[in-house]
Amino acid sequence: MDDDQRSDPLYAVSPLDGRYAGRTAPLAPYASEAALMRARVRVEVEYLIALADLEATPLSIDEGGRAALRESYREFDAEDARLIKRIETEGYGEYSATNHDVKAIEYFVRERLPDGVGEQWIHFGLTSEDVNNLAHRLLVGPAIEEVLVPALREVRDSLVDLARENRDVPMLARTHGQPATPTTFGKEMAVYAARIGRSLGRIEGATDGLSGKLAGASGTYAAHTVAYPDVDWRGFSEEFVEGLGLEHTSLTTQVNPCDDLAELFDALRGANNVLLDLDRDMWLYVSDRYLGQRAVEGETGSSTMPHKVNPIDFENSEGNLSKANSDLTFLADYVTTSRLQRDLSDSTVKRNIGAALSHCLIGYGKCETGLSKVTPNEAVMREELEENPEVIGEAVQTVLRREGHTDAYERVKELTRGRRTSLDDFKALFRELDVDERTREQLLALTPASYTGTADELVEDLGR
Repeated sequence: MDDDQRSDPLYAVSPLDGRYAGRTAPLAPYASEAALMRARVRVEVEYLIALADLEATPLSIDEGGRAALRESYREFDAEDARLIKRIETEGYGEYSATNHDVKAIEYFVRERLPDGVGEQWIHFGLTSEDVNNLAHRLLVGPAIEEVLVPALREVRDSLVDLARENRDVPMLARTHGQPATPTTFGKEMAVYAARIGRSLGRIEGATDGLSGKLAGASGTYAAHTVAYPDVDWRGFSEEFVEGLGLEHTSLTTQVNPCDDLAELFDALRGANNVLLDLDRDMWLYVSDRYLGQRAVEGETGSSTMPHKVNPIDFENSEGNLSKANSDLTFLADYVTTSRLQRDLSDSTVKRNIGAALSHCLIGYGKCETGLSKVTPNEAVMREELEENPEVIGEAVQTVLRREGHTDAYERVKELTRGRRTSLDDFKALFRELDVDERTREQLLALTPASYTGTADELVEDLGR
């Protein structure tokens, strides 16, 4: 493969870097190899500055030096990323190829050291996992907060709009796939909006709970303590980790146990499951003609059937969210385990976090696009209601129970179960019932379209 092909998305092995590259681009600052390099540089630089703030160390870095060091990650660019990769794989200047990605970061920071700052203080007392666990969370947190959560909120907002606009549009409900007590299209969309709202709360809580460790090779602060036994390294670690915007995990092995990541992945799966449920319901509503779809000018629905407008956005969303959930389940199970104090199998696994988040992002975007295209077909919905008058049977037997008829359920069952029933059949029953005229008039006024309870009012339970 030549260089032109290597940079062409059409030659990408993964659809995330090929077909969907434009959709996943917002995650590149958090999920790419260069992003991980930048985050590692940030941890190493901030740790070096924190060491300089300790009275016990002879390390001193003035304000100009600190600014220059911080510029190494704040202004980090593609050339810097390529240099780090070169140090790791080929060697650079006095450095032989490290074949170690974190060691390459250390040598990169050496090249950015201000005059008078000893290179021995870079990575002082640390193990690679001290840097990596913090770097990953510095990327995952903003990826969720700045990319995925806003995308999920857009889906929720579209659902809220659909709910409010169609709060009183009556629709036949189906339980077990059979005609059931009517609802409104708006109320059904409100249910999904509320579920996504709760899911967002879980995701945001799990993101706020991301936690890091900085405790050395076995989680005991051994190297730090032997070098400076009078320093409160546990307090230092807590202050440093929290200064990065993370919670501090004090009891660890060499690795951060990653229960926090597993909780976040589970929260994302919960949101995805809600949208998978929505995608499938919307697909069925389109199939039943309850929903029409605005056609896109010039778009092909089928290679052989020109008339078709397929629910492709909901189908694409379903596929991507299913793939995301498969990845998230695997990640949550894998990153929380380690042989004894450390094994390296999780290193390559964690590099796939970005892929899982990318499938989430595609799924959210496709679902929102699908929602923006649908138009409720009120005529079809009302026609379906009129064709299934038996759904008022619940109302009839409930009113009769209220009036003291102990055989109410059996009488309605005899009229409706396993047979086609008309409103006229119901009215004939109402006229022969032993009930007062007020109750008879109430029953005669019943229609499937009017039997929606407080569905329209329930939409008001949504908050923005």
